[in-house]
Amino acid sequence: MAALPNQLARLELPAGVLLDTTENGPWHEPLLWYGDEPALPGDWSRLRATGRPLGLLPVLIDRGRRDEGPEHWELQPARTSYPGDHEAEDVLSEAWDLCASDELDDSTPWPGLAPAPAASTPATADELAADIAHMIADGARPALVPARRSADIPAAIGWSGPLNHENDVARLCAVLRSWEDRFDIRVVALGFDTMTVSVGRPPTTETEALALAAEHFAFCPDNVDHRPHGLRAYADKHLLGQEVWTFWWD
Repeated sequence: MAALPNQLARLELPAGVLLDTTENGPWHEPLLWYGDEPALPGDWSRLRATGRPLGLLPVLIDRGRRDEGPEHWELQPARTSYPGDHEAEDVLSEAWDLCASDELDDSTPWPGLAPAPAASTPATADELAADIAHMIADGARPALVPARRSADIPAAIGWSGPLNHENDVARLCAVLRSWEDRFDIRVVALGFDTMTVSVGRPPTTETEALALAAEHFAFCPDNVDHRPHGLRAYADKHLLGQEVWTFWWD
C-alpha cells in the first residue's frame, strides 16, 4: 500500500515539537508532532478530525515518571519493517513456541487466534478511543503520527518499547492490525515501554477471554508473567468485558 505524503510539516498545529530524533541521528522527515502542553478534553477528537484526511492519526504521549518524551525513547525507524509484510498468526505462534514452555510452564501447542466476539460496545471504535483518551490523559501530551491506521502508529515512529521481546515493532503492529479487525482496538497511548489500547469489541465469555489471553502472552509476556495465577486469572481480570488493554515490556 502506498504511503501518503508526510503532512506534519505543512499542517498548522498548536505549540509543540516536530520530532525527527532517532537512535541514529535526525530522520529525513518528522516522525510525529507532540504538544508542549498536556492534552485537554476534546483534543483527541479535534486532532483526529484534522489529521485523518491528511494521513495523520492521534496518540497520547505518556512521558512517564522520568518526564521523558519520545526524543529520549531511542526511536528506530530505519530498523522497522512494514506491518503488512507480516502475519499475526505467524508472529504470535513463534513467540508462543519460544516463551510459553519456559515462562508459563505450558508445553501445549499454540492454540491459534481467538475468535472475534459477536458483541461490541454501543460507541464506535473511534468514539470509544476518544473517551478512553480523555479518561487516561492525566498529563499526557497529544500527538499526531503519519499513519493510515491506528495499529501502524508504533511502526510509523520506529517505537522501541518492546525491544527486549521483539526487535521489529512492525511485527507486533501486524498483531495490532488483527486486533483492529477482530476487537476494534485503537492505539490510544504510548510511553517509553508501555502501550494502552481501547477495545470496542472485548471478549464477553470466559472461553473468548482465555483464547485471547494466549495472544496477549505471546504479544507481551511480561503482562502475564508479572500477574500471578496464569492465563485464566489474567483472562478473567484483565480481558473479560474490558474496554482498555495495557501492555508493559520489561
